[in-house]
Order: sequence, then structure tokens, then C-alpha cells
Amino acid sequence: MNEIPSSKVERAGKFMKTGLKVGGNYIKHYAKKLVNSDTPQSELDRANAADIYEALSELKGSALKAAQMLSMDQSLLPKEYTQKFAEAQYNAPALSGPLVVKTFERHFGKSPFALYDSFELQAVHAASIGQVHKATKYGKDLAVKIQYPGVGDSVISDLNLVKPVAKRLFGWKDKDIDMYFQEVQERLVEETDYLLEQKRGIDISQKCAHIANLTFPTYFPELCSQRIITMEWVKGMHLEAFLATNPSQEICNTIGQALWDFYNFQIHHLQQMHADAHPGNYLFQENGQVCILDFGCVKVFPQKFITTYRQVLEAGVVENDALFRKLCIEMEAIRENEPDKALEAKFLELIRGGIKLLCLPFHTETFDFADEAYFTSLYAYGKQASENKELRSSAPRGTPHAIYMNRTYFGLFSILHELKANICTRNFL
Repeated sequence: MNEIPSSKVERAGKFMKTGLKVGGNYIKHYAKKLVNSDTPQSELDRANAADIYEALSELKGSALKAAQMLSMDQSLLPKEYTQKFAEAQYNAPALSGPLVVKTFERHFGKSPFALYDSFELQAVHAASIGQVHKATKYGKDLAVKIQYPGVGDSVISDLNLVKPVAKRLFGWKDKDIDMYFQEVQERLVEETDYLLEQKRGIDISQKCAHIANLTFPTYFPELCSQRIITMEWVKGMHLEAFLATNPSQEICNTIGQALWDFYNFQIHHLQQMHADAHPGNYLFQENGQVCILDFGCVKVFPQKFITTYRQVLEAGVVENDALFRKLCIEMEAIRENEPDKALEAKFLELIRGGIKLLCLPFHTETFDFADEAYFTSLYAYGKQASENKELRSSAPRGTPHAIYMNRTYFGLFSILHELKANICTRNFL
């Protein structure tokens, strides 16, 4: 890829062109249905997903990151979308060599070939916000992550382009979604600050160094800037490739335990967490270790939220109607003076069912994430909640602090399911 649209006008124009393509797909689809009424909806979804993903891949940044986030929720979009958007977790079209060199000259005043002993101009990995190149220096193999030009400056304008789509899709008003968009915007802006990512990566890896079977890359501050970050090259495989080696269940359990301990230690002891739990951010190793990558997205929680969250996790809380309602109010899932008591009762019942499901692993000494029945119930609940007409017609509920908590646990549970991990889960309550 030679150039990324960077101005607001260029990026808005790309969104508009994609909208016209999608409109054309609908016309073709319904024309086919006139001839053959059995033409499947999946055919239209597949065409739209491909066109939208192509546009997002060209735009990069928060637009592509949004697709990556959506691919992790199997209940929100048709599978044709989640399957296509999942490509953003591992690979996206890379920047051309001249643009890479130009980025180094802008931030270091010299080319990468002058900074490192060797530097591979061809990217080995390209994702939503940046791409990774291999280099050597100090007698070490290094991974150099370069942010795409213009990404850091386009987060707010991109989200402003996405907001009308979300409003139309869910029937929301600006005042209903502003605080949620603000939360996502803050995290995405932070994610484009590579100096902050380096600081957080060093801090969290030091505080989690005691957790068995976790590893973290070493950072090289003298080779880092606002848009370029250099770290140790870590050998390992992404989840799909790792599972293809047919690792023993013992090794999978060991890795699953390390991931469970990592996330729960962060939440319960650090009150913050690595909030980007998609498979592309881990390197799995045959000896049962897992390396944690990319600390760009870290969510720091206020004490009040953590206190309420810990109470929600406790067994029996959902059966205590008064306490459960109080906690739901604190989590902003219902209003203290809800005028429609029948609607409140329906919300409470829906929330109660979700919490019962999500908290099951916390209420047993061990939990087997290979349990297909559990995940079928989890996905069915998500589908039920997303299709609930009263929920969709109501203003969005819940504290913005829960957005990344929910997203992270969903990603973690999905990975543990892929590993079929059977682990100790009560060690943080």
C-alpha cells in the first residue's frame, strides 16, 4: 500500500464510496431474489463484508480497529462479517517501503538502515494501527512496530463518521451514546501513543513477572518514539498455528492458567488491564509459555467500579433482589428512579441471566472451558440480548467502564475455549 487517506475529506469520501458499493450490493441481491427467491442472505452479507473490510483496510487506524473489535463478538454481526473482520486480528495490507523510510526520517531524522544493524523493509505483520518489521541491533533480533501515517490524528474524525451508523443501527440519540463514544475515543487515542504503550508495557510486565509461564518482550526506549516502538523479537506462534501443532492438553491447560491469572491479577490487584484480548496479541510456545504483546490498549478502572464488580462476582448476589438491584444501579444498568417498573423488571431479569452465565467459572474451584454447552448458552444469551426489542429501543445501559471489561473477558473466554483449557478459576475471589 503506497498511501493511506489521511485528511478528513479523503477518509469521509472513502466511507461514502463504500456506502455506494454496499447499496449496489443490495440492488444486485434483490434483483437476484426476483429471479430466484432462494437466494441466501449470506451471499449479500459476504459481499458487503468484503467491500467494507477492503475500505477499512485502506483507512487503517480506528476504523479497522472497530472491525477487529466487532469480529470478537459472534452475537452482534452475521458470521460473514465476523469471519472477514477477523482478518484484522492478524493481517492487513502493509505500507510500502518508501513510506516506512519516510516515517523513520520524520521521527528520528534518519532512515531505519542508519538506526539498526539490519532492517527488513518488508513488514512481517500488519494490523489495524501499525505494522511490524524485523531488525537487528546489540546482537539481538528486534521487532519494530511502525504506526501508519495519519492514524493518530484521525481517531476522532473517524469515530464521528462511525457514530451516525451506530445511531441508525440501534436507534440511539447523541446524548445516549456520547459517554460510550468518549470511552472508546480515549482508549483509541492512547493506543496511538507508542511512548505511553512502552511505559505501560514495562510497568505491567514488571508487576506481573511473578505469574508462572508468562513472558513479556523487552523494550528499547532509545529506539522508541511517539509513532515507532522497538522491542525484543520473541519467538512463538499465534493461536491458530499453535493449535495446528496438536499441543498436549496439559500444555494448553498451563497456558490457559497463565492467561487467567494474568487478567485476574491485573483487575483485582492493579485495577487496570491489558484490554485487547484478541488472538493476535499473544505468542504461544511449545513449552507452555505465552508471551503478551501490545500494551497500547490498557484500561485503568476507578476504585468504585472495581468494588462493585467484585461484589457482582460473589456467589448468591443475583439471588439477593435488593442487593442485586443496588449493584445494577451502581453499574448504571438500571436507573434509580426507573418510571417503568415493568421494564425495570425485564432488564433485571436479563442482566441476572447474563451474570449467572458469565460468573459460572468464578464459582467453582476449576472450570473446563472445553464445555460446548456452556459456550452455546453464552452465545445464545448474547444473541437474545442483541435481538431484544425493548433493549434495542431503550437508551444504552451500563457504565462506560464496563465496555473494555466485557470485551476483554469475552476475548479471554474465547481463547480459553479454543485451548479447551481446564484451569483453577477461584484463586482471585
